[in-house]
Amino acid sequence: MTSQQGTRPEPESSHDRILEAAKSLFSTRGFENTSTAKIAKEAKSSESQLVKHFGGKEGLLEAIFDDGWKRMGYMFEAVEVAGTPREKLRMLLDLFLRVFEQDPLLKELMLLEGRRIRKDSKGVLLTRGYGQFVEMVERILTVMDQRGELRKGLTPPIVRSALVSLLEGMLREQVLAARHSLSAAHLTSENVREVFNVVFDAMLTGQ
Repeated sequence: MTSQQGTRPEPESSHDRILEAAKSLFSTRGFENTSTAKIAKEAKSSESQLVKHFGGKEGLLEAIFDDGWKRMGYMFEAVEVAGTPREKLRMLLDLFLRVFEQDPLLKELMLLEGRRIRKDSKGVLLTRGYGQFVEMVERILTVMDQRGELRKGLTPPIVRSALVSLLEGMLREQVLAARHSLSAAHLTSENVREVFNVVFDAMLTGQ
């Protein structure tokens, strides 16, 4: 199987081959339209191996997200040693966009399948990495609030919710537009950065 990313070596273990095959198929065919049999065939493995490693499709999707966030771990380390809180938040945005530019399959899956309702419960699929990302954003905003940098009446959770929703919404629109040849397909990462910074600056006191 040839990776669409063009940079990662062909996986050798059945675990990694299944992970890569599912990532490609979920992205191109959709989660619901991809069978475990198709994944196993694409990975040159078996459904029994898929179940052994991941438990099923839901576990496989979650493993893809966990693997993606794990590879993004350097983002959190880099941001922690950045300068001011404002610089930290802008760096986090920049690194986030850069990862998605390098891994479009992960981008599509996180944006289109990342809020899937779990099959056997009412819970929504939220991975540890996403939780870390949200916690870091809110922690940075909390420091800014303590320093009087957020506008009056805007709490860290409110600002975090607005900024994360803005980022996810614009990137999801970008993915959907590209699939359906809509005008928003021309929305670039630089456009996303510009809008994000305009909205973010509007929430600050100007100090």
